[in-house]
Amino acid sequence: MRIITLLSDTPRSAVFIGLCFLLLLIVPWLHLLPITSPFHLSAYWITLIGKIMALAMVALALDLVWGYAGILSLGHGLYFALGGYAFGMYLTRETAGDGIPDFMRFLSWTELPWYWTGTQHFWWASALVLLVPGIVAFIFGFFAFRSKIKGVYFSIITQAMTYAAALLFFRNETGFGGNNGFTGFTTLLGYDITAASTRATLCFVTALALLISYAGLRYLMGQPYGRVLGAIRDSENRLQYLGYRTLWYKLSAWVLSAVIAGIAGALYVPQVGIINPGEMNPINSIEMAVWVAAGGRGNLIGAILGAGVVNALKTYFTVAYPEVWLLILGSLFVVVTLFLPNGIIGLLGRFKKEKSDAQ
Repeated sequence: MRIITLLSDTPRSAVFIGLCFLLLLIVPWLHLLPITSPFHLSAYWITLIGKIMALAMVALALDLVWGYAGILSLGHGLYFALGGYAFGMYLTRETAGDGIPDFMRFLSWTELPWYWTGTQHFWWASALVLLVPGIVAFIFGFFAFRSKIKGVYFSIITQAMTYAAALLFFRNETGFGGNNGFTGFTTLLGYDITAASTRATLCFVTALALLISYAGLRYLMGQPYGRVLGAIRDSENRLQYLGYRTLWYKLSAWVLSAVIAGIAGALYVPQVGIINPGEMNPINSIEMAVWVAAGGRGNLIGAILGAGVVNALKTYFTVAYPEVWLLILGSLFVVVTLFLPNGIIGLLGRFKKEKSDAQ
C-alpha cells in the first residue's frame, strides 16, 4: 500500500507527484525513437495520451468549481468546445491558405464572416482560446450568481445552455462547419501536423499545460482564496453574514475554470484532428462530472486520476464492447455516488486508515 502513502498530502507525495509529471513530460519524446526500439510509442498511443491529458485539464477545471466551490456544472463541454473551435479556426485558415475554407466554398460563401477576422494569426487565435470561454463564462456566471441560482437549478441551466449552443453550431449558416465542424488540418505554424515531431511536441505541451494547471490550482487552493471557496461550498449564507461578497469569488472561479477548459479544448483539437458540435453534447458534460466524482472531488490529483481511469476504460470498451459502454458509465456513476462519495482517492485513504488501525 505504499502508493496510498505517496498519494496522501505529505512531503513524500509531492516528490511522487512530481516524478509522475516528469514521466508525462518525457513520454512524448519516446515517439521519436526508432520503431525498432522497445521504448518507441506509436502515433496511436501518443495521440491517446495527449487526448487524455487534455481531458484531465477539463477535470481539474470542473473540480475547481464543483469540488472546491460546490458549484456543479453540467455544461463545461461548452467551454471546452469553444476553446477547440477558436483554435480550430486558426488550423482551418492555415490549411486553406489565402482562400476561404472548403466547407464555406461548398456552401457558396464568397467571403469570411466578420468573426473570422484575424484567425489566420496564431497569436490572435490563442487569445480567442482564452477570451471566448472567459467572456461567455463571465456573462453567464454574473447573471446566474447574481440571481442566486443554486443547486440542481444551476446545473440544469448550464446543461440547457450547452445544448442550445450545440444546436446553434449545428446550423450551416453560423459559419462553423455545421454538423461536420472543422477537420482535415494539415499544418500547425507551418509544420506538418501529422509529423512525428509535431505529435510529440503537442503531447509535451499538453503535459506541460496540465502540470501548470495543477500546480497553479494547488497553490491557489492553499491560499485564503481557496479557503473562502471551501466556505462558500459549506455555508455560503454564513459567509455572507461575515461580510464576504461571495458573488465575485464564485464568478472568478467560474471564469478561471472556463478558461482552463478552453485551453484544454485548444490542445485537444490538433491532436485528434477534428472539432464539431458533438463536443457540446450534454452527455459529454455529464461524463466530465463522472470523471471528477470517480477520482474524488475536492482533490486535484483525484480529478486527474478520475479522468485518466474513466477515459482509459472508455477507450477499451468503446472498441471491444461499444454497446455496453453507456451502461458501464451509468453504473459507475451510481456506484461512486452510493458507495464511494470521495472517489478513488477516498477509497485509497480508507485502505490506509484500515491498515493503520490494524497495526
